[in-house]
Amino acid sequence: MPLDVIINNIYSYKKRDKKAINHVTGHIHDVLMALQSTKTVLTIHDLVFLDNVKNPIKRFYKWLFWLYLPIKITDEVVCISNQTKKAILKKIKTDKLTVIHNAIDPIFEYVSKKFNTSKPTILHIGTGWNKNLDRTILALEGIPCHLRIIGKLNDNQLKLLNNHNIDFSNLYNLTDENIKEEYIKCDIVNFPSEYEGFGMPVIEGHKTGRVVVTSKIEPIIEVSANAVAYVDPSNIESIRLAYLKVIEDTDYRNSLIDLGIENAKRFSVETIAKQYLDLYQNLNKK
Repeated sequence: MPLDVIINNIYSYKKRDKKAINHVTGHIHDVLMALQSTKTVLTIHDLVFLDNVKNPIKRFYKWLFWLYLPIKITDEVVCISNQTKKAILKKIKTDKLTVIHNAIDPIFEYVSKKFNTSKPTILHIGTGWNKNLDRTILALEGIPCHLRIIGKLNDNQLKLLNNHNIDFSNLYNLTDENIKEEYIKCDIVNFPSEYEGFGMPVIEGHKTGRVVVTSKIEPIIEVSANAVAYVDPSNIESIRLAYLKVIEDTDYRNSLIDLGIENAKRFSVETIAKQYLDLYQNLNKK
């Protein structure tokens, strides 16, 4: 809201450091207006804040204060995926964009687990509209498994789970350590999203050593590097067949796990930090 923009900019102006690089990493892009006398970097995760706005006045307001002005003001813009970069370039012309992926939390580590072929635990992260839980439920009907859902369920989702006789459990408001344990205990990481800005659960599954079922959409394709069982998120049968393939084909499953472990190395804190350090050092030379 306009009042929030004013309050945030006053605060940022008071706290700015003219001798440092001021890096805005969250969805408060507007505070770049208060940092014009400093060296700045802006990280843009995705354009959901703009794409989901239907009202044309609100849409212009957000385009102006969250996209156009911040990009014009800042020295460098980091996009967390090539998809984000392409989406920005469709809305504004700029040569400031650099792609640096998100780093995986170092608490995640490889933990060996024997795959439960008779009744695997399928970990589903998120219950929002884009996480595709409804189609997951329909795809799992009749497949022996336990569906472990992280995120608050709504009445319709509970009804679907019960109507289709899905063996499930549900948790939400978990700590990072709790989430880590959920990955360790599961057999399959399920992430057939309809939309994502990045897709960190794919990497978290890879780092833990679990097979991942996910959507063949960007930026997940970019992030997953073909180390996953791809599905068409709009097709229930496609999702179902992926589960069956992963459960029944040991060689296929193990090959995806091996590829995933290797893929996760691209997102280590050390790798990503080095890319940011290079960015900062180049900015300091300007």
